[in-house]
Amino acid sequence: MNAPAVRPSELPAPSLEPIQGWHCTHMFYRINRSAWQALWPDARRRGLDALVSALDPAGAHAPARLQSFVVSGHKADFGTMAMDADPLKIDSVHQALLASPLGPALEAIYSFVSLTEISEYVPSVEQYAERLVASGEDPTTPAFAAKVGAYEKRLPMMNQQRIAPEFPTWPAMCFYPMNKSRVVGANWFTIPFSSRNSMMAEHAQSGMSFAGRVSQVVTASVGLDDWEWGVTLWARNPQYLKEIVYRMRFDEASAKYGEFGPFYVGYIKTAAEIAAHCRL
Repeated sequence: MNAPAVRPSELPAPSLEPIQGWHCTHMFYRINRSAWQALWPDARRRGLDALVSALDPAGAHAPARLQSFVVSGHKADFGTMAMDADPLKIDSVHQALLASPLGPALEAIYSFVSLTEISEYVPSVEQYAERLVASGEDPTTPAFAAKVGAYEKRLPMMNQQRIAPEFPTWPAMCFYPMNKSRVVGANWFTIPFSSRNSMMAEHAQSGMSFAGRVSQVVTASVGLDDWEWGVTLWARNPQYLKEIVYRMRFDEASAKYGEFGPFYVGYIKTAAEIAAHCRL
């Protein structure tokens, strides 16, 4: 039997804003030194002013979240991460840079477009209780009830952080895109949900062991970019970035089913600090 047709009145109104969550864009730039030196001094001054204005997270036209950072290594000189319900508000940051006097000396060398989401692997209160029982907890004890109650109180806040996250101000960060494997014998998308859920629970436990040292936001790019997810990590110290990625690579969800793209490592800086660091 065919499913009943959806009436136009039951459909959401056309909109650029997601039904749940925010748009997210990572942008990475390289400075063309020859083009920069060729600019008149006045143009360079106005270009620097435009950089400071465009990357001001408190600016009048800034997206809901905006952070900038210098990039370590040769892949880029600096980058931005922005989130907002309106994707054009995010893109306006990029367009403002290109349209400024700095634009002729600026090369956009990589971008990643995604959406925030609440993963299907985030356990409900009931699933969390089942995991406690599976780990040996006695469901009749006050301690069990306290743990479940605490999780129930935390869950709305954790989900809000997933769909409209605050960006940490910790000094070190990295970004990388990733897929789940589709190769014969290790096709993530042919595994039953219960097995995938169990592997992701193990993966989450590894991440939680770095609480207070590393913060993570995973955004979904399925249907939006070349990779399926983007992972952004912030750390109190760069060493923790190395340690958490190494630790989580041993989890089955990563070791057997993870495919990873280029890594970009950066250090959180204001636009003025980026200009000084890049000797502009």
